Amino acid sequence: MGWWETLLNWLRSLFFKQEMELSLIGLQNAGKTSLVNVIATGGYSEDMIPTVGFNMRKLTKGNVTIKLWDLGGQPRFRSMWERYCRAVSAIVYVVDAADRDNLPTSRSELHDLLSKPSLSGIPLLVLGNKIDKPEALSKQGFTDEMGLRSITDREVCCFIISCKNSTNIDSVIHWLVKHSKSTN
Repeated sequence: MGWWETLLNWLRSLFFKQEMELSLIGLQNAGKTSLVNVIATGGYSEDMIPTVGFNMRKLTKGNVTIKLWDLGGQPRFRSMWERYCRAVSAIVYVVDAADRDNLPTSRSELHDLLSKPSLSGIPLLVLGNKIDKPEALSKQGFTDEMGLRSITDREVCCFIISCKNSTNIDSVIHWLVKHSKSTN
């Protein structure tokens, strides 16, 4: 029966492929590249090199192909964010939920980006990363600090995650797959 199931799965994949394009943004050192690696391979590394400019990576989860734009978070790259967010299925904004000093900047950058008319209506997934650290905010504290309730012109979802411990990564993948677009 194994070859028959394989054939059926192959036939299904021909007719029910889904694709999505995402922009992964946030301040430097928030964990964007770590998130890409955890979703793609399940692996985590402490020694990540900061993204310079952007990286593009394609990965497949089930019958969904995800094209991820991992954009640098340093101040000199933030002006590029809007350009890479215009035609995406969703914007994924990653924040270091344990870096309380940078939360006001992160909030300001997010709200500034969302004010761009070209990004109107694009779903937003906000991820408070590094909840494995004791100084990380709770989900309620994080939601309040980021001003997420004031965003009313689009769907907004928030998870607190840990790339290091894979906490809530399955919920992130589920949300992403749910927001993919069918291509057939």
